Order: sequence, then C-alpha cells, then structure tokens
Amino acid sequence: MSAPARPARVTVPLTPDELLTTTRSVRLRLDLTRPVDLALVRACVEIALQAPNGGNRQRWHWLVVSDDARRRRIAQVYRRAFEARYPRHGATGAADGAVSDRMLAGGRHLAAHLHEVPVLVIPCLELGGRPLPTGNQAGVWGSLLPATWSYMLAARARGLGTAWTTVHLDAEEEVADILGLPGDVRQGALIPTAHVLGDGFKPAPRRPVDGVLHLDGWGGRTRGGGSDD
Repeated sequence: MSAPARPARVTVPLTPDELLTTTRSVRLRLDLTRPVDLALVRACVEIALQAPNGGNRQRWHWLVVSDDARRRRIAQVYRRAFEARYPRHGATGAADGAVSDRMLAGGRHLAAHLHEVPVLVIPCLELGGRPLPTGNQAGVWGSLLPATWSYMLAARARGLGTAWTTVHLDAEEEVADILGLPGDVRQGALIPTAHVLGDGFKPAPRRPVDGVLHLDGWGGRTRGGGSDD
C-alpha cells in the first residue's frame, strides 16, 4: 500500500528578519524523493519579478527545468565543471583553498545528486544583442541577481530549499544548448529547488559587523553604532 500523500506546505510562518537570516544554501538536506508543485515555483518567480532592475527594463527570463532528461544532461555538465574546478587530490581541501572542507563536501554531494533534484531554476538576462561589458559588470547583473535572491526567499517561505550555484557557468554554452537559449541570453545562476529534510535552519556564522562596516571611507570604522572618535 502506498504511503498517503503529504500535504504541500504553502507558507512557513517567519518574521522578515527570520526569513532573511535563515535562508541558507541547502545542499545536503534537499528532499530528492518528493515532487515539487510547479505552481509553488511559479509563485516564487512571480514574487521575484518585484525585485529592482535597471530602468525597469525587466530583461530577465526564468528557465524552470523539471524534465528528467534535461535535468540529467544539465547535471552531467555540472558534475564535469565541478570536478574541473575542485579536482580530487586525495585531500579534502579545495584546489584553490578558498572553500572549507564542509562546504566542499556539500558541493560534491549536490553535484553527485543534481539530476535527482526535482526542479532546477536558471535565471537569465537578455542582453538585447549587446555583449557583456568588460570591467565591472555590477550594473548588468544588478538587474538579475537581486531577483534571484528574492526567489530563494520566497521558496524558503513556502517550505522549499534552494542553493545558489554558479559552477555550471564554466560550461555555460553547453547548458545553453540543452535549453535552446538564444545567443544574447546569459545565465546568472542555477538554483536547485526541492522540499527540505527536517527543519531548524539558523543564521550562519559571519564576520562581525564591526570588521566589515566602514564609515565615510575605507579607514572609517564603527563600533557599537558610533565612530572611533
């Protein structure tokens, strides 16, 4: 006898501060066995469309990939890009030393199981026939990346887990071919989306605010809300 269907959680009661401080990149605790209602994903994208974007041009596009064959092909590209970026050296540390062993283990787990994640969301930016500029590109991606974060927040509020990943961009053209993207559409991230196993997400360890907050210039420091003077 099959198990009774579990009701979909529509919203998780969180204050704004709780939502902002407990939306984590979930890699090890994604539920790979439970389908995701695409209506929930659509609702999250609809909320993401309220994010700020330059000139209100709204050049974003959202690829929601639930087809098994396409997810498997994307996952193959992702795994190959991941192993190229973080090759196995026998030790557990990342090749560039910039990723902790714990995060690398989570990344490897996600790479190995990406094809099992029920939904992959790829936010894209339409460039209108223009190439990406050289130098600082903040003005370009600032019209897409805030919306991507909004999508993740909306997913968290609906009981879904996500992870912000960009490893596949090392082989961006291969994924573009799988999805049939036009040449002037560039990908900004890949967001695995699934229900989560367990609960209890909490704020992550971060550097103290006094170590990163500058007042009126790089040399200005704040302490407890005031200046050093």
